[in-house]
Amino acid sequence: PESRRFIQRFRELSNLRQIGDDPESVPQVAASARADEELLGNMLRAYGYYDGDVVRQLSGGRRARENGDADVENVATQPSVRFDILPGTRYQFGRVDLGALPALPEPDASRLIAAFAIKPGDPLYADRIIEREIELRVALGESGYPFVNIGEPELLIDHARSKGDLTLDVQPGGKYVFGEIVSSEPRFLSGRHLGRIARFDPGDGFQKSLETDLRRAVIATGLVSSVTVTPRETRAPEGDQPGEVALDVGFERAPLRTIAGAIGYGTEDGFKVEGRWEHRNLFPPEGALRLRTILGTREALASVGVRRNNFRGRDQVLSVDVFASDITTEAVDSRGFGTRATFEKISNLLFQKPLSWQIGGELLYTDERNRTVRIAPGGPLPRRSFLIGGLFGSVTLDGSDDLLDPTSGYRATLYLAPEASRSQGSESFYLRTQGDASYYQSVGTTVLAGRVRVATIQGADADDIAPSRRLYAGGGASVRGFGFQGVGPRDAFGNPIGGGSLVEFALEARVDTPLFDGALEVVPFIDAGSVRRGSTPGFDEFRVGAGIGIRYKTTFGPIRVDVATPVNPTPFDSPVVVYVSLGQAF
Repeated sequence: PESRRFIQRFRELSNLRQIGDDPESVPQVAASARADEELLGNMLRAYGYYDGDVVRQLSGGRRARENGDADVENVATQPSVRFDILPGTRYQFGRVDLGALPALPEPDASRLIAAFAIKPGDPLYADRIIEREIELRVALGESGYPFVNIGEPELLIDHARSKGDLTLDVQPGGKYVFGEIVSSEPRFLSGRHLGRIARFDPGDGFQKSLETDLRRAVIATGLVSSVTVTPRETRAPEGDQPGEVALDVGFERAPLRTIAGAIGYGTEDGFKVEGRWEHRNLFPPEGALRLRTILGTREALASVGVRRNNFRGRDQVLSVDVFASDITTEAVDSRGFGTRATFEKISNLLFQKPLSWQIGGELLYTDERNRTVRIAPGGPLPRRSFLIGGLFGSVTLDGSDDLLDPTSGYRATLYLAPEASRSQGSESFYLRTQGDASYYQSVGTTVLAGRVRVATIQGADADDIAPSRRLYAGGGASVRGFGFQGVGPRDAFGNPIGGGSLVEFALEARVDTPLFDGALEVVPFIDAGSVRRGSTPGFDEFRVGAGIGIRYKTTFGPIRVDVATPVNPTPFDSPVVVYVSLGQAF
């Protein structure tokens, strides 16, 4: 194996391989051959063959005509170069001097010497010295030594012994525990708040990885553009007692205000104009104010939200929103206002978590009806007012390898929401339950992905539940091939009326292609689902959609475009539906 790596490395560095077969480059062959001869000699020494020799032979090329004219003619063969390598004896490491490292107390000394993993008698390999020095720095940083100083390695070759004596001056600098965290701008991001973000407590043993983790977490707030974290001794080690270091956190502020807008048109949604303003640290630390408005053909929304990131812990978010809306979908025509509060442990692109959760509550007043249901020609169904209050919670297990583009593993989410509703003097109490599970498996360069969803509303008939709280299926995140809320029971006029139970399935293959340097995937898929009026999930009026999509991979996740058609459509379904979004379908 080592000889194969040697040859591969030479091919990557060879001057001869860089000049190619161009006839104009023939005069460069001799010079390149001499350079490669020197390269091979250096490589032999790097692998420990200090007595090795390289013999270079050059043949072919051009020669003069037999009549002695100045012109030349090409010989039948191209110039060729041959290298004969005589490696000789491979040297070994002799004495290994690691400075003050062996003087550390046990078990640190033995563990760190073992981490360096070079001992007398090992084959001499120069690159391994650099590799093991890096490993030693990491091991020292993880063992409580923040002020390590390691000199340049010195290798003394003794040809009489066929050995190389290695000297690496390691000065560990003392062992420490974490102390306080000190912010350069405490009114902006206080040291107390940074302590909540950190994954360590005062008194825990110093670990370089935890220091780096704190730096990443501060960057992830989005409030700063750069961060420095510097250990500072506040108490020196005494005897067997470790010292203490404070972490001085300095940063430069990033722009805190964001104004965003969007204008769009869809065949189902019509025109829509959206605007958003946000101040991400109006209430330090990490207290954001968000204002959002939507004006569109089928949707109008105004909302004010307050969000506190890293609330009493890392990646914990507290948010409160007050909103008013007027929304018309294929199934529902509703006007209302309400408030919603959520406390959650989130998973994000920087810190994907195996477990995340959410709890919250909602209070909503809504005046609505199924969109165009009529009780008689020319007479629309009277609107019904609902006062709805409830709690909700969810837990997600994530065993996948990527948040936006998983290739292996699984995800499972359970959502529960007990609610109470009052309308026209009658009260209803019911429990909304939904379970989602998906699985991903790589087969060569193809990823097979499957998803299942089951949902039910227990405790009330569908007619006693506000249309906006019923279950619907169809759309890009549900059953592709059908419009949004287009799967399920309909009234006599063909309008979706929702139901009390739901079941969905999806299966797709994400096939890599060489297009755009491998950034483009082709994804055939098939989805299926059913919505029933009753609370028991079943397969009545089961609808199936199929299609093909593409995924263009970017640094922030794949861009998804899916084209689907219903396999068993109703008279109300379009023959082709297109979906565009960021991230995989599931």
